[in-house]
Amino acid sequence: MSAVGENNLTVQPSDLGNYLISVRRNLHREPELAYEEFKTTEKLRGWLTAADIQIMDLPLATGLIAEIGQGDGPIVAIRCDIDALPIEEQTELPFASEIPGKMHACGHDFHTATILGAALLLKKRESELPGTVRILFQPAEETGHGAESVLASGGLKDVDAIFGLHNSPDLPTGAFGTRTGALTAGVDRFEITVKGVGAHAATPEKGVDAIVTAAQIITMLQTIVSRQNNAIEPVVLSVTRINGGFTWNVLPEKVELEGTVRTYNEEIRRLIPVQMTRIIEGVAEGAGAEAQLHWYPGPPATINHAEWADFTKEVALEAGYDVHDIPLQMGGEDFSFYLQQIPGAFVNIGTGPAYALHHPRFDVDEAALLPAAKYFASLAERALEKLQAKASSDSRK
Repeated sequence: MSAVGENNLTVQPSDLGNYLISVRRNLHREPELAYEEFKTTEKLRGWLTAADIQIMDLPLATGLIAEIGQGDGPIVAIRCDIDALPIEEQTELPFASEIPGKMHACGHDFHTATILGAALLLKKRESELPGTVRILFQPAEETGHGAESVLASGGLKDVDAIFGLHNSPDLPTGAFGTRTGALTAGVDRFEITVKGVGAHAATPEKGVDAIVTAAQIITMLQTIVSRQNNAIEPVVLSVTRINGGFTWNVLPEKVELEGTVRTYNEEIRRLIPVQMTRIIEGVAEGAGAEAQLHWYPGPPATINHAEWADFTKEVALEAGYDVHDIPLQMGGEDFSFYLQQIPGAFVNIGTGPAYALHHPRFDVDEAALLPAAKYFASLAERALEKLQAKASSDSRK
């Protein structure tokens, strides 16, 4: 297997499969968190430049967009994400993370190697492409807002269709999954501050118990899902952090709560913070306390366009994948911001049974890398052909 390291960025792959495994392992050893992907970006710049692939001049601090094509015709984008997570790796792999407290526990190293491989394959056919492919290595997906920085950079201007991927430990290697319409959920974060009156634990009547008030708020919030929304509309509301108190015999003045809401329906998404505020303020008032909701919107639901979702499955079947219509996923994905502006689809590539995403022992089956790279190269070229044919048909009307 050819090695790929900091001193070997210009290596030209003679065996693409092994080369991509080396790239993935190189990235896995040196994970970088959102907006800190400076070294990752420079590695990508080196690998792309060595292959004579043009890199766009864009105001992106990390991440980059490359272009392959002749400059005429339609434009298709294929996207991967490059950031890691603040997780201490426990895999004991020979190429495990060398950075304490950071790990590619979501498989973005797999995504990056896949799309780099697709770029190398597309470069070989550059003169045959009926248009241009933009290769997007996106920063900060884990924040839920990295895609917005890419859109603001202008790097996706005039793109006619866009496609992205995520590895799936729920699908075996050789399997492919997507669906028309909603695929991943809208993701929002909230914080709740509950203020009571501190007191000695032996004389609670002399204070206002913020802990009891917070507990009542947590319980009542669950009625939003079970009693205030349509049962056939998927909604998750989870309180994931409680912080209050500092010793065993004092009632604290303040309790902090944090959590997340997951939805698909935008109308319900807009309504939930209104419902939460009503409950939070009502429970607090009844207890003689004060409480306030702080709402932090994240990415919306990922909504695949029917035409392109069907197209991705068609190309996957031709590529030999076992194609699945997968169920709704309550996880989030900021690829959704692209799909609000550009037609396209997001797909899952099976990487074999493994620990769940974001687990410290998470890993992928590297045998899935080369087929995924070939698939995305084919998908991009086929999409250009489809768009070119449509433009020709429209011009004759």
